[in-house]
Amino acid sequence: MNQWFRKTLFVLVSVLTFGLVTPTQLIDQVNGENLTDRDVFEAPSPQIAFRQSNTTNEENDFNKEKFLEDLKKQAELQSYQKFGAKIKPVIENEFREIILPNIEKALEEITVQFPDEDLKNLMITEQPGAGHSEKIFNINNQLLGRDVLRFHVRRDNPPQAGYWFNFHYHTYHDDFQSHHDLGAIYWAKNTPPKWMS
Repeated sequence: MNQWFRKTLFVLVSVLTFGLVTPTQLIDQVNGENLTDRDVFEAPSPQIAFRQSNTTNEENDFNKEKFLEDLKKQAELQSYQKFGAKIKPVIENEFREIILPNIEKALEEITVQFPDEDLKNLMITEQPGAGHSEKIFNINNQLLGRDVLRFHVRRDNPPQAGYWFNFHYHTYHDDFQSHHDLGAIYWAKNTPPKWMS
């Protein structure tokens, strides 16, 4: 590709997809490289907005179902990114069976609390917290400039019970004070590795 075409493609993809597809991903696909789900969720993504690029009047209608599905998928990918290569293989199945449906339910509950015009302003922000941080991801209302949900995972080590991953979330309704339980996954007696390792 010539340099002018590449720059034009870069700008167009960035504007039309609002960052959901990076120009690098598109160029890789044009060059014949196929990206896997692993490539997508392990790539750093400091901020992902769920806006739709619209080209016709019919497409200008906000699609709440698609928005929610996109939000759920990104929540799953952000969770896997937080787990990292050492924790993910051990807890992935239990996470999908126990925790993920509860995360999806919490996302569904929050989306019914907002009118469609406000939903357009909700986005997943920030990369998951590494090391010992609890943060998986936050849902932010860009219009208000504040979080509405915060999803966390805490390491618990009850006496003689081994290590557990306690998944929960906080809402803006009580200034993020209460823990809303999503479930727990047993790790083992030994100390788990740091997040994102």
